[in-house]
Amino acid sequence: MAQITLLDGGMGQELLARSGDAPTPLWATRVMIDHPGMVRDIHAEYFAAGASVATTNTYAIHHDRLERFDLDHLFHALHLRALAEAHEARAAAGRGTIAGSMGPLIASYRPDLTVPVTEAEPKYAEIARILGPHVDVILCETMASVEQAMGAVAGAQAAGRPVWLSVSVDDRDGGKLRSGEAVSDLAEVTARYPLAAVLANCSVPEAMADALAGLRGLGLPFGAYANGFTHISGNFIENAQDHADRTHRHDLTPERYADFALAWVEMGATLVGGCCEVGPAHIRHLADRLRAAGHGIR
Repeated sequence: MAQITLLDGGMGQELLARSGDAPTPLWATRVMIDHPGMVRDIHAEYFAAGASVATTNTYAIHHDRLERFDLDHLFHALHLRALAEAHEARAAAGRGTIAGSMGPLIASYRPDLTVPVTEAEPKYAEIARILGPHVDVILCETMASVEQAMGAVAGAQAAGRPVWLSVSVDDRDGGKLRSGEAVSDLAEVTARYPLAAVLANCSVPEAMADALAGLRGLGLPFGAYANGFTHISGNFIENAQDHADRTHRHDLTPERYADFALAWVEMGATLVGGCCEVGPAHIRHLADRLRAAGHGIR
């Protein structure tokens, strides 16, 4: 039986649901500003559900997003707030890994907006230097192209911590990144920079088996954490306020999600969890199913 790193579930959608606030281009960052302590409480619920990782609420804290709302002076402070809430939850739980999240620049799911590596690397390095002293691992997540992944991973080296790379794949063909490039093309990144794990995230669970087939060939620990959206439409633009193109699906029960995740483990995945719309109930059921199948959770 395998030793599994059980990731947490989604943070941003969970914050929106609990706060009742309307989504904005600042997404989870806005909720964290307006509702102190809510991020900590969600981290605590994931730990209580059995997760072994707290992913910091730093995904969308980028200069390009904050500048639109004259909040860029809070760039450093917002990172520290998110880190503090993750640490408070871990201290209460008495265990756990803290993964410092770095999401795409400008917008998610938009490989056409990829920032060149020479420009992206210093932007990510600035964040990595803030996160590094306070996290156990850097998680570059939801990268939609090889170049986007390369820029994030290059900058992540500044943290001096192990780096996990996670990519978002095509919902209809999980063997491809959202850019249309093959998942196996990430070998360009793994050949250039040291990585501790490669994953796929924020795509439908039905796409993850094909994604994992590509990741498995990279020769590193691999895994997946899917979302609970019906799809990400081709014209979705995260920096617009209309989030109608991300529709919550109602058939992805904790039981069904665990079925998907156990299949990923059977493929050799050693890191599994959830992304947007996958909450504490899903993680709790997944933890129970992993243990019932004889797997350990580390």
